[in-house]
Amino acid sequence: MDDAKWYVVHTYSGYENKVKANIEKTVENRNLHDQILEVIVPLETVVEIKDGSKKAAQKKMFPGYVLVKMVMNDDSWYVVRNTRGVTGFVGPGSKPVPLTPTEIKNLGISLEEEQEVKPVIQFAGKVGDKVMILSGAWEDTVGEITNINEGKQCLTINVEMFGRETPVEIDFTDVKLL
Repeated sequence: MDDAKWYVVHTYSGYENKVKANIEKTVENRNLHDQILEVIVPLETVVEIKDGSKKAAQKKMFPGYVLVKMVMNDDSWYVVRNTRGVTGFVGPGSKPVPLTPTEIKNLGISLEEEQEVKPVIQFAGKVGDKVMILSGAWEDTVGEITNINEGKQCLTINVEMFGRETPVEIDFTDVKLL
């Protein structure tokens, strides 16, 4: 199916799996396998490290969104758009816009089921705490935390360089609390 493209469907939050199941059931009942080829809820496996123990969990990459590989025509549009829990397609007005291969790649979505495991580290410190850098160019340097970025899993700390305080960004795993 060269005409099939990936479209992003907006859903009510928490309804992603129900929407996926409902679209797949409708495709089965109406025999639309040649028009709606695949429906996925992009998931990623994250490893949370809390109190020294690792725990793997599946998290939705894009809560409130489902990806549908389909041939866009009136029938397929109607089926997806009128599925319970769907609020619409992503695109200007009522015109769905397919994802480009570059966008799919940039989103970091492996459209196969295998997803990369990303460790999520819970940092126990807070702004104002002192930390020692464990590796890299700043190894054994002590600094004060000025910012904690959970998303990037890094800290900004002030270290002394040439007699003045200089902000340095460093990963959670490269420091220890003092």
